[in-house]
Amino acid sequence: MDKIIRCITSDGAIMATAIDASDIVFTAQRLHKTGRVATAALGRLLCAASMMGNMLKQKDAIINLRVLGDGELGAVVAVGDSRGNVRGYVENPDCETEYYKSGKLNVAKAVGGCGTLSVLRDYGTGEPYIGQVELISGEIAEDITNYFATSEQIPTVCALGVLLNKDDGAVMLAGGLLIQLLPGAYDEAIDRLEANVSRLEPVTTMLAKGMSILDICKTALEGFEVEVLDENPVNYVCACSREKLERYFCTLSDEELRKLPDESGRTEAVCQFCNKRYVFTRDDIERLISERDSDT
Repeated sequence: MDKIIRCITSDGAIMATAIDASDIVFTAQRLHKTGRVATAALGRLLCAASMMGNMLKQKDAIINLRVLGDGELGAVVAVGDSRGNVRGYVENPDCETEYYKSGKLNVAKAVGGCGTLSVLRDYGTGEPYIGQVELISGEIAEDITNYFATSEQIPTVCALGVLLNKDDGAVMLAGGLLIQLLPGAYDEAIDRLEANVSRLEPVTTMLAKGMSILDICKTALEGFEVEVLDENPVNYVCACSREKLERYFCTLSDEELRKLPDESGRTEAVCQFCNKRYVFTRDDIERLISERDSDT
């Protein structure tokens, strides 16, 4: 079962969040039938969205991350809630996979070097907060780090990883680590953290060694007294439903609704996040029109 944990140093100088999202990314790969590089890109963004969503204080708040570069991958989207549950999709799941000379997946090439990372926070009250920064690498973790430094002025370290089986490309491990300096952090704490980060192994390497997400946080915060704020399970959760689609249809005019069914008298809607299909017949459409008219 996937889990997320938030920790803080006892002096209140540093916050660390870590996630094991192996099942989440495996689920996303299965739902969207993503190729290797698409799986890696989407998996990294799902990990980031879960950790950033889990940082939101409001119960029904959500965060929407959208990476759009000029590469073949197209848009990569991940949505997280305040419990850390996530969902997402990639525009071109069949994007061609290329590798660096080291053998690592070239996510940056698939994403593209020119583009934006958009962050939307919806707290459920009032207008959502929207921030946007230019991509600096397309590797996603570096772009998340740059977003916090540029848009929110929060010194941040972000590490994201997805490990795939070399033979069939299936997800084996996926996770992330997000470390942030809090106001009032003193120079000695900063120097110690920088030294720790320089020695950190990739997140998937630590997971492969059997380290727990608490172990990962404690390794990143070695030399500090660490307190656990919370730890909870997280899942790939889609919020789609037939009722939500019906509410959307009711925003259309009678004429627009009656144009939806095809020659067979049916219209089909497919959820981008989970690929679930919803079928509405011409009779369903007429019922919606009738019910809407009776309510007005």
